[in-house]
Amino acid sequence: MRLARFILIAGLVVLPLMAGCSESSDQAAGQIQTVPAGESQQAVLSEDKAVPEVLETFNVGENVFVRSLAFDPDRQSLWVGTSLGVHEVDLASGDVKDTFTRKHGLANEYIFSILVDSQGYKWFGTNGGGISRYKEGQWTTYFPLHGLADYWVYAFAENTDGALWIGTWAGANFFDPQSETFTTYFDELVNEWVYGVDIDSAGRVWLGTEGGVSMYDGSSWSAWTHKDGLGAPNREQLPISTNTGLGTRARHNLGVLSDGRATYNPSYVFSIHVDDDGTVWAGTWGGGVSRFAGETWTNFTRDDGLAGNIVYSIAQDKDGNLWFGTNQGLSRFDGKIWRSYGRADGLPDENIYAIAATPGGDIWVGSKGGVARIGYR
Repeated sequence: MRLARFILIAGLVVLPLMAGCSESSDQAAGQIQTVPAGESQQAVLSEDKAVPEVLETFNVGENVFVRSLAFDPDRQSLWVGTSLGVHEVDLASGDVKDTFTRKHGLANEYIFSILVDSQGYKWFGTNGGGISRYKEGQWTTYFPLHGLADYWVYAFAENTDGALWIGTWAGANFFDPQSETFTTYFDELVNEWVYGVDIDSAGRVWLGTEGGVSMYDGSSWSAWTHKDGLGAPNREQLPISTNTGLGTRARHNLGVLSDGRATYNPSYVFSIHVDDDGTVWAGTWGGGVSRFAGETWTNFTRDDGLAGNIVYSIAQDKDGNLWFGTNQGLSRFDGKIWRSYGRADGLPDENIYAIAATPGGDIWVGSKGGVARIGYR
């Protein structure tokens, strides 16, 4: 079996650079350059004289969402989590090695998060079906009756000792692989609805929630919200969203639009990432991406060059560039220059829900309808 594959060959037009920097950025004026989606991909954009391009796309189905991606170093494959199951794609050939659904062992086909851990286990966080763990044909399912905080699982991170942190819609779990026991953190969090988890080199756990960012240093908890600088001001005057959980599960959903317009809810964090320097990046709902280097938050928005102000996903490539999946395309930031990618560049859709960076330098992004590979020709 193969995912439908489309090789993209597009003519490129050189257009002038656009320079800009909003008040939300701490970069000096004139030092950040912006290249919108669909415009120049030429050497002038970067000091390394090359800019990655969309090389090919894989179609997973018109109304199928790709919410998670994970690189598997042992098998040299990419795990693609969709709303209808999970695919394992061989990165050398592009062939699908396996496809798993409920009949194969998944507790639920809608996959929202994937982790390939240091022991080679594949962890699948599902939308209402708890966790399914897979290795060498063997499946294990974890539900709340096993200690999992909730059936809705949206994020994983592995500690250096192999322990896991898990983000759910009812708090965060710490999972001890030796005893296979879960510890739940609920009241300690700034908000119970957890969408992003990452761990820094000091072992501190960073969690992105619907009400801000929480951090656990092993002994105490800290938290930041929009009042502390998380998320940029609403300069575009977007409608204020009231779509937060706060215990109202019957009406809770992931819709970010109001009458067709993007909305604003800046303490709501969809994604969180600790970069190679230890800087924390948080993708917010309408407030752009927020950077925290230990004291204050700095916010980057469309005014700075970010493709969209709703940031679903974040990853860092082997060269240290940051990639942000937004509601209006994909952005790459090398510390000075922003480059955005959209449909005109070959992406299947503007909403980029998942990003995975491979050691070889390719970037894979997931959206509605498909997966795109970005790299150098």
